[in-house]
Amino acid sequence: MGQLNAGVIPVTPFQQNCTILFDTESKEGVVVDPGGEVERIIEAIGQNGLKIGAIWLTHGHIDHAGGAMDLKDALGVDIIGPHEGDRQMLLNLESQAQMFGLADPVRNCTPDRFLAEGERVSFGGHEFEVLHCPGHAPGHVVFFNRAANFAHVGDVLFSGSIGRTDLPGGDHTALIRSIKEKLLPLGDDVGFICGHGPGGRFGDERRSNPFLT
Repeated sequence: MGQLNAGVIPVTPFQQNCTILFDTESKEGVVVDPGGEVERIIEAIGQNGLKIGAIWLTHGHIDHAGGAMDLKDALGVDIIGPHEGDRQMLLNLESQAQMFGLADPVRNCTPDRFLAEGERVSFGGHEFEVLHCPGHAPGHVVFFNRAANFAHVGDVLFSGSIGRTDLPGGDHTALIRSIKEKLLPLGDDVGFICGHGPGGRFGDERRSNPFLT
């Protein structure tokens, strides 16, 4: 087993961090949150000789799941996640696209498997714990790799900020609880990739994020 590595491709006008997690040796990996621009994602997979085994979704917003069905068809893999709480949101992606006036066609998404708190998902020998972290979206999940002290937090937490809670299904109190009770206890030295912008470390956010201090 090689090292766990990550490549980030900002996609769509939302500049969402579509993330490819992969093993440096076997080149096995997964695509997290293919929000759109599927051809670019496929190109990056091919250029790096990666073997993608699944698509993982952190939550059901269009900028994270908009390209999931097209990528599934292109790669012939399953869509895993998020939590069942976002089922309806994923069935309404086409209307989300109209609401935001997006030009690119988007397809409603039906995951092959929803995830629950405490489940584990893996690829290439790298195991991730599933944490259900509602607040930004009811079914939002975070993927945590204990061995590498690494988390993919989607839109729960950002460098210096937190996820929006003014969208349908948002709940500010629940979001802060998710961060303080589920993420920060994992440890200050946990590094994270988030859904937009640069990542960081939990300790820095605990000490200086204005939404948490």
